[in-house]
Amino acid sequence: MIAGGSTLLALFVTLWWVTLPPALPDYAAVRGAWKPSEAWLYDRHGRLIDSARVDYQARRLGWTRLEEVSPVAREVILAAEDRRFRSHGGIDWRATAGSLRARMAGQRARGASTLSMQVAAYLAPELSAPGNRGLIDKLRQMRAGSALDGRWSKDQILEAYLNLAGFRGEAQGIAAAALGLFGKTPAALSRDDALLLAALLPDPRAGATKVAARACALSRDMECSRFAGAAASMLGPARSLALDPGLAPHLSAALLTQPGARIRTTLDLNIQRAAIAALKRQLQGLGGTRARDGAVVVVDNASGDVLAYVGGIGGESTAPAVDGAAAYRQAGSTLKPFLYALGIEKGYLTAASILDDSPVQLDTASGLYVPQNYDKAFKGPVSARIALAGSLNVPAVRTLLLTGVDPFRDRLWDTGYRGLVEDGQYYGYSLALGSAEVTLIEQVAAYRSLATGGRWSPLGMVSTGKRETPRRIATPQAAWIVADMLADPNARAGTFGIDSALRLPFWAAAKTGTSKAMRDNWCIGFSDRFTVGVWVGNLEGDPMRAVSGTSGAAPVWRDLMMALHQDAPGKAPPRPAGIEQRDISFDQGIEQPRREYFIAGTGLTRVAMAPAASRRPRIVNPVAGSVYALDPDIPRDNQRLAVSVTGEVLGHRLMLDNEELGSADSRPLILAPRGQHRLRLIDLGGRIVDQVRFTIR
Repeated sequence: MIAGGSTLLALFVTLWWVTLPPALPDYAAVRGAWKPSEAWLYDRHGRLIDSARVDYQARRLGWTRLEEVSPVAREVILAAEDRRFRSHGGIDWRATAGSLRARMAGQRARGASTLSMQVAAYLAPELSAPGNRGLIDKLRQMRAGSALDGRWSKDQILEAYLNLAGFRGEAQGIAAAALGLFGKTPAALSRDDALLLAALLPDPRAGATKVAARACALSRDMECSRFAGAAASMLGPARSLALDPGLAPHLSAALLTQPGARIRTTLDLNIQRAAIAALKRQLQGLGGTRARDGAVVVVDNASGDVLAYVGGIGGESTAPAVDGAAAYRQAGSTLKPFLYALGIEKGYLTAASILDDSPVQLDTASGLYVPQNYDKAFKGPVSARIALAGSLNVPAVRTLLLTGVDPFRDRLWDTGYRGLVEDGQYYGYSLALGSAEVTLIEQVAAYRSLATGGRWSPLGMVSTGKRETPRRIATPQAAWIVADMLADPNARAGTFGIDSALRLPFWAAAKTGTSKAMRDNWCIGFSDRFTVGVWVGNLEGDPMRAVSGTSGAAPVWRDLMMALHQDAPGKAPPRPAGIEQRDISFDQGIEQPRREYFIAGTGLTRVAMAPAASRRPRIVNPVAGSVYALDPDIPRDNQRLAVSVTGEVLGHRLMLDNEELGSADSRPLILAPRGQHRLRLIDLGGRIVDQVRFTIR
């Protein structure tokens, strides 16, 4: 008898041991460990603007609280999966007995797994691993369900089940299922929606016919024809698992790198929408055959917060995934304001200084550099104000000759242009015309420095991000004068007309730029409150067609500036100390009299061109070191080379090698043979005052 009792005890202990379930976490631990596959981007006011999938193992959204699921969906799923859930203790003994009777009778047994047992299996996957279908395994599941029911509340178990259950494909949880299959939130699920979801639970890969039949059976309705179409629609093309407006896909791709992240940015939802609308309207107006891509950045001047970041709008773009706001593109004329600011700051010129807009050839290591204006025309002597506002190229190159290429390159680097990784000599004189590559976000940060008195700092995109203290990169006087030049509609009228897109009904400074071969078009400008930058072009690098400086990016800039200032027009910034105002006039009617601003101590009242007698006589064409190739298809006599000199050359003569060419001011046309030649400028006393060597091939 004792031996028999011992045997039973040993069997009981053995059974107890082999059916011992694994340790299960508590509800708080499960909630805390939940990692959605998505991450979310919010604007500065906490409004959702975009999301991105980060984890590709399963499709899970944020943890859904029980009260966020519609009551009818809860009750339908409970009725389908575990109708006595509220009354049992984790094991439904009635369902278990029924399953045993069916098995003994050789009939198909109904499942007896309760929600508690299923949740336990989700938390400890070894409980339901393939092959674990024996009696011992079932007893372990039952003990795990009972243990869970004793530690968790019923609502906690139901909530966990709705989040952990797989409904279809990779969609895990009722939030992913509701959005992916119905395009709804769990709170918006109807009874029919819930019936279809419940019909999926036993077999998430079931076809529409089987799902519709099961939903009909669960509903116990007499009329079920509606389920066939609903199931087919539900299992059709997947819907987006996002209720967000998708307003910042490029920024979300850059910032959303961790599953479950919820990042509050500095963006403003309304301004973001306005930027997208303005860019989309312009690109649709231009058409994909003229320009396919664009980008917009809007910044608050005071804080440096980015209020809008549009890396592209898709549309007819052939590279929609590329972030146009962060892509490096050729700057065009948009670097000129920083060149003039450097020249004014160093005292090399003033806004009234005269620069010669006439043909120039510069000898470089790679050959002659011959800058031309956008319209291929030259305006002669112009003031620095007219040259900058009108975006004239030759005066900009002459200004670069004053400042030096390396100092200008260093100034651009200090102003945040981090693409300029080479020294100044690498870029050469073309740096004045924007041969370097920059990004739109760099451009906006740089122009903001002009709006804030010459102080630069990186822009902020995340509301909790640490901000750098702005550093001085230009004097407030130089920054203010350049801003005044860029805001002068009369100064730019000669190039852009009196009523271009750059002219606003309030104070605003703006600069356009177009890169080589019409690949990029820029417009960056600022008011006292905002800086707005726009880029239009083709991300694949092919040229735009029939898009000018004011017909590409400028209309977008104008629309945004008008929208941003509809309640409070922009105001001219206060004039800093150290600037003096003068009424000036120009000799020979070079320009109309006007009021001009100067750094203190550099003011003028009368501006005149230096007389020829004050300029050193020299040869300006051909340029020393030039190599000219004769074209065999053009008659030799039509390939004569014009000789040009400058300065007071009265009584001077020219000699080519040992041949007299006559008076220096006669502008002779020479036809030199192939080979090296020496051209000399000789004064009345026979002294050589200038000479150049060039080659004919």
